[in-house]
Amino acid sequence: MGCEWVLEMAEERGHRRLAAILAADEAGYSRLMGVDELGTLAALREIWIERLNPVVVAHHGRVVKIMGDGVLVEFASVVDAVECAVAFQKAMAVHNSARLGKEPIEFRIGVNLGDVVIHDDDIFGDGVNIAARLESHAPKNGILVSDAVHTQIVGKVAAAFTEVGEMVLKNIATPVRAWRWGSADASSSPLPLDRGKLPSIAILPFANLSGDPEQEIFADGLVEDIITTLSKLSGLLVIARNSSYVYKGRAVDVRKVAAELGVRYVLEGSIRKAGPRMRITAQLVDAVPGAQVWAERYDRTIDDIFAIQDEITLILATEMQVNLTEGEQARLRYTTTSNVEAWNYWALGLSHFRQAVTKDKVGAARPHWEKALALDPSSAALNSMLGFVHYFDARFGWWDDRETALARANAYADRALQLDPDNPDAHTTSSVVLMLKRRFDEALAHARKAVQLAPGSADAAIFACLVLASSALPEEAVVQGERAMTLSPHYPPYYLGLLGNAYRLAGRIEEGIT
Repeated sequence: MGCEWVLEMAEERGHRRLAAILAADEAGYSRLMGVDELGTLAALREIWIERLNPVVVAHHGRVVKIMGDGVLVEFASVVDAVECAVAFQKAMAVHNSARLGKEPIEFRIGVNLGDVVIHDDDIFGDGVNIAARLESHAPKNGILVSDAVHTQIVGKVAAAFTEVGEMVLKNIATPVRAWRWGSADASSSPLPLDRGKLPSIAILPFANLSGDPEQEIFADGLVEDIITTLSKLSGLLVIARNSSYVYKGRAVDVRKVAAELGVRYVLEGSIRKAGPRMRITAQLVDAVPGAQVWAERYDRTIDDIFAIQDEITLILATEMQVNLTEGEQARLRYTTTSNVEAWNYWALGLSHFRQAVTKDKVGAARPHWEKALALDPSSAALNSMLGFVHYFDARFGWWDDRETALARANAYADRALQLDPDNPDAHTTSSVVLMLKRRFDEALAHARKAVQLAPGSADAAIFACLVLASSALPEEAVVQGERAMTLSPHYPPYYLGLLGNAYRLAGRIEEGIT
């Protein structure tokens, strides 16, 4: 209420103008204050005077205010604002290199171009709020800028920025596309999910109407592929398989399911397979009014299974009005294998793999996936999954010695990345293998890339949590662990262990214990 009153007063007494806003904040300020309050305050005063002020003056900016560990700076030029941000981060790198034996002081920076309200010497409005929100999600020692900023600086600033995608920012009405500058280990992971801002869907297990229990595996494989494809979209929240499958074999009320899983849409369907032919029915229900949005029946041959999957996922994205970022249209297609026989072996292996992480279950999946890969050696997904099998072997000592298992896992992961550099499973497998090899910088890069490529994947998020926590980045690990639980409300027990460990390492002991 107080902030709203201040903004109203500013609008009444002040005026508006377009400005570039730089918001910077020290990472880990509370912890450093707890360790050495006077030393931290003295270090910050030195930074404001010797590091910040010179670069702000050099880039024609105005320090609006300093708020303890944070600063707000206004610029008339977007180019000046971004160049100032880069110069300040580089100055801090020099500053920290001179702090021998002391913990580095690291900043996050957000830059936005927007309308601001001027009142006295202060500035208010969404232009400022977005800069502050971007700053809070920027990587340590890095910069996050809005798309409005990036559009203005292309070809004018030497620094290279990487697209992060659309971000849902707290208290900002519409998603903001962001771009990141930072060191090799800077975060580019999507933000925690906001259920209220994104279309959301649960894909229920398709009913098997064939009268043949073995066809359950075929039906489950189809649903798994649809979920996997939709999980690549940043503008959609899709519930993970292990949560939607708690309803398998049950007569359900779609509205009740939607309420329990926290989604608006539910897809349900059935499969009847006989010889080379199949009938697939699917219907999309909007659970708010309880009304059918779309329904279709496919009478096709088995060879059409991949085309049907592509058609269903595209229709779902269209009907739910999912905003597709650049590149996502191309990713909205099925990519496991183009060989029907290989697909059947993949589905058989998955029926074991999804049950539990045990030697028996994972071991039962392995020969099916090896047969699938023999039929389609060019499948990045199959190489990835076999790599994950050998990662488990290396971690738990099931079959081969550790080095042999790691070498096999690494070979499969490398092959998967060679076949498809944008396959999220390949990056997840690479991340956990490299983690076991203690090559943490590379592991981090692959874990973050996996989450970026499949922002709706609970698997990508939870294994990113593991890698991040193991790489001394527990705060970021917590974000991904919580994200995984949002995507999978009926999460497996090991999610709790991984998130609890991340809480512990982040110093959030009570949450870790819980």
